[in-house]
Amino acid sequence: MNLTTDFLVIGSGIAGLSCANALAAHGKVVVVTKNSIRESATQYAQGGIAAALQKDDTPAFHFEDTIKAGDGLCNTEAVKILVEEGPMRVTELIKMGAKFDMEKESFNFTKEGAHSKRRILHAGDATGREIEKTLGNALLNQPTVQLMQNTFVTQLIRHHDEVIGCEAIHNRQIITITAKATVLTTGGCGQVYQNNTNPSVATGDGMALALAAGCELQDMEFIQFHPTTLHLGDKKPISIFLITEAVRGEGAVLRNHAGDRFMANYHPDAELAPRDIVARAIFNECLKQGVSHVFLDLSQIKLDIAKRFPTIYKRCLEAGIDITKDNIPVAPAAHYAMGGIKTDIWGQTQLKRLYAGGEVACVGVHGANRLASNSLLDGLVFGHRISEHILTTKYKKPAKADLPDRDCTDIDLKQKSQVLEVKEKIREVMWKDVGIIRSEVTLKNAVSVLKKCQWIHDIDTTDETIIEVQNIHAVATQIAKSALKRKESRGSHFRSDYPKKDQQLDQYHSVSK
Repeated sequence: MNLTTDFLVIGSGIAGLSCANALAAHGKVVVVTKNSIRESATQYAQGGIAAALQKDDTPAFHFEDTIKAGDGLCNTEAVKILVEEGPMRVTELIKMGAKFDMEKESFNFTKEGAHSKRRILHAGDATGREIEKTLGNALLNQPTVQLMQNTFVTQLIRHHDEVIGCEAIHNRQIITITAKATVLTTGGCGQVYQNNTNPSVATGDGMALALAAGCELQDMEFIQFHPTTLHLGDKKPISIFLITEAVRGEGAVLRNHAGDRFMANYHPDAELAPRDIVARAIFNECLKQGVSHVFLDLSQIKLDIAKRFPTIYKRCLEAGIDITKDNIPVAPAAHYAMGGIKTDIWGQTQLKRLYAGGEVACVGVHGANRLASNSLLDGLVFGHRISEHILTTKYKKPAKADLPDRDCTDIDLKQKSQVLEVKEKIREVMWKDVGIIRSEVTLKNAVSVLKKCQWIHDIDTTDETIIEVQNIHAVATQIAKSALKRKESRGSHFRSDYPKKDQQLDQYHSVSK
């Protein structure tokens, strides 16, 4: 089956939905998602979306906070765009029907780590779900949009220096989709790590697709570890439940196993320090006491906790923890990729007609450490900017896709089992050796282990599970190699053998092909 469309959007998180909604009035849009439209990192975003909408706040303040958190590696032009266009995009979202929490007649803004102002809009502790619902419903009402769910993209179709569409598997049939412009908004790569907060679909597919097509990946060593995820012992779920930073923003404090509050020993902002600092502090406290977690104490919060954080309240209650009176056992987990497909400020990659936005992309807006609640804003702002550039460029019909016909094939179950064993080996070594604290020794070991797993790419398959593992391996390799190359500690990238930031490396971006 061959489809032709004006615009192809691969991925259905906030960046993809923002872009597709803006394109829908100007031509036919095909939106491809490998699961359902509701399954993305956006859906699971608890904390909120940051925008300078209060009277005592300005984009300039938001700019300063973002730059400071990014630890000398932000693209200042991109940050300026984020904070200045952000309020406009969020206002549009509200007009579309997004319902954020109110206090009397005004929005109830909250504060999170490294923000100087209360500028976080939220919908309880399920902000992402509210935004996804708003944008998703708007998209489903667009007559020019064709939504293809449960569709797995296997490769981008390249013609000379252009991308003219993709090959995908839909209903066990291989299809090609050609388009005037193709947009990758496939989200992040958290499943590369054994302990992570990401949905199961976050296997780095978009990064791997772009890499295979010839695009550059940038700053892949910068993986943000969320400091507080629900720790339930040795259980290893595919994704760990996140305890939003907004809990600390409302007054919760971190305590070690001795009951001592420890964050003031690491940073003057204590629990509201940048995420990388809080994650490393927890890691160090666990190391010192020989334990695997610390505790989040909510007793100082003056609000109705169950009402303010209903999702967290319900999930913890299922685990036997009543957050209205019990401390929450927490530990860090891989959460967000600051790096990704290298783009300019319009989301353009090195290949013509190919764009990338949201977590899959790296425009440099987050630098070495993302400021809390800037991720949803990133997807909203740059997803919209991609649509603006596509419409201004007025692309003509692309060349015809020239791919050999092939059918889906069955996979040998023994071989599949071996590949799944490799997947767990990758996730284990990434967590152990390319985690919160790294060194030349651990990184070289990770690169060595990953090299031994290279054989999985020799498997020519249409099995989606195996292709996901191939993608995980490709992305993990780039993360490990980039981390080995950066001989300093900066933001979320901390090396015990180079514990200080090197001022001479300011604005140095690691790029890999």
